[in-house]
Amino acid sequence: MDPHSTGDLFSDEALQQPARREQIGEQSYVLRGYALPWLERLLPELRAVLAQSPFRQMVTPGGFTMSAALSSCGDLGWTTDRQGYRYSPIDPERHQPWPALPNVLRELATTAAAAAGFEGFAPDACLINRYVPGARMSLHQDKNERDFSAPVVSLSLGLPAVFLFGGHQRSDKTQKTSLFHGDVVVWGGVDRLRFHGVLPIKHGVHPRMGPQRINLTFRKAG
Repeated sequence: MDPHSTGDLFSDEALQQPARREQIGEQSYVLRGYALPWLERLLPELRAVLAQSPFRQMVTPGGFTMSAALSSCGDLGWTTDRQGYRYSPIDPERHQPWPALPNVLRELATTAAAAAGFEGFAPDACLINRYVPGARMSLHQDKNERDFSAPVVSLSLGLPAVFLFGGHQRSDKTQKTSLFHGDVVVWGGVDRLRFHGVLPIKHGVHPRMGPQRINLTFRKAG
């Protein structure tokens, strides 16, 4: 399978794991296996979004090409170039609005947030990252949003990842949490601006998603 295609990503049966809630911070949780019951509805919608706005490698303001490829859906999408990091209603490659946020993705994010204690979450942006083996995400804060009262909801699909969850300073010690297909991480409140990242993805092939990890991050950005 071509690792850069999206047509064959969602073919095989998913691995199952027991659902449970695991606390990783004062107001931060991993909802293990939470998204698995949603996948039959979710994956076709995700495929349609990516057909409209395919993954692309973005460049940071410092001139570095990100190892994780990116797309978005919703009223706002996240973008980066030499002019800086920002949200935009327009896909800069297509010069058209980002695809609409599918209802099933909105429902998943809203109910997952509520399960972690954040009622009334109304995401207007969904960032979609694609990690092939070796790709990573350095420690960073999600701070381009206008209002930090809403949580961040992050869905993992495909290959396992090691999630780094730090403190409010980049130099603070990080804890490592393994994330698997169908896991959802929710953090907000006093934890909303904690630094976080992803260690390099190890080589492997997920039976449903192939040789990659896809991460959907829901935010209230506008």
